[in-house]
Amino acid sequence: MQTQMRKIPVTIVTGFLGSGKTTLLRHILQHAGGKRIAVIVNEFGELGIDGEILKGCGIGCDENGVETEGQLYELANGCLCCTVQEEFFPVMEKLVERREQIDHVLIETSGLALPKPLVQAFNWPQIKNSFTVDAVVTVVDGPAAASGQFADNPVAVDAQRKADPNLDHESPLHELFEDQLSAADLVILNKTDLLDEAHQASVEAVIREEIPPQVKIVRAQMGQLDLHTLLGLEAASEEKIHLRHDHHGSADDADHHHDEFDSVVVHANVSSREAVIAALQGLVETNTIYRVKGFAALPGAVMRLVIQGVGRRFDSYFDRRWQTGEGGEMGEGLPSRFVLIGEDLDQAALQQAFNAALGAVASAQPQQA
Repeated sequence: MQTQMRKIPVTIVTGFLGSGKTTLLRHILQHAGGKRIAVIVNEFGELGIDGEILKGCGIGCDENGVETEGQLYELANGCLCCTVQEEFFPVMEKLVERREQIDHVLIETSGLALPKPLVQAFNWPQIKNSFTVDAVVTVVDGPAAASGQFADNPVAVDAQRKADPNLDHESPLHELFEDQLSAADLVILNKTDLLDEAHQASVEAVIREEIPPQVKIVRAQMGQLDLHTLLGLEAASEEKIHLRHDHHGSADDADHHHDEFDSVVVHANVSSREAVIAALQGLVETNTIYRVKGFAALPGAVMRLVIQGVGRRFDSYFDRRWQTGEGGEMGEGLPSRFVLIGEDLDQAALQQAFNAALGAVASAQPQQA
């Protein structure tokens, strides 16, 4: 019973592309000392863990329940690795199901993700009961910060930002940098082997202005730190994150560009994976839609098909069996449901276009004898 009641500690690692987040995570896994760690990697970051140490486990399955390479992976050292797009909550649910196999969770965010909303998500009742944020660790690229660029390759960072429509495209990098620091419970000044003492002190002074007095700054090379420095901080960040200042989460920030996005829902009966993805692609091509996410119920399939799209790129996989009552929650006879995120979206027009596209695809398919 005690195992079931304990909250699983979660460390959130944030920092710009190239700051050394992946190297830090690899260092932690290599020195885990038997600690069973689940690793969650954001879609817009690199996978973060070398592909050759991954092997599939039974989270992603086809409609017959046959194991395929899915969202949750088992690492060669016994740890778990998840790749997360918009399905943060379902992945956390899956980790709860395996909680007896997990001692700690690491989340590597996208280099441009704002950590504060992620930490706030740990106050959702379903997550708060099982997890606590042990610490938010912000990794700073020392040489880049010393040069005033904040990122080693600002061009790559800007390209990464433009690739994700959910990110703020307008704010200068220094504001994003400050927001990553404002949420930190520990700051790692990385790549100190490339800086002399004066430059290290100068960067630390800049960092200190953006963080609470109790937050430590530790120096590191290649993310090589003792695990006692990184894990077990017991900050319970979710309980205090609302007190942290940021450029993007304030109620009086009327210019926050995320607020301009529309979110509408379309639903329908679908005949096949190919048909529904083709219909959704048609909507994307004729409307300003940045993201598509939802679930499809295919005829004869006992598994729920997850479909997600970014721009014109779509991914799909079966994640679990449908549960009793889920179809009814989405509308009787209409278990397939998709959220469209974009600009100037009209739900009625999109629903009509979705129905027409599904009908056109179905009529174009060859009829079986």
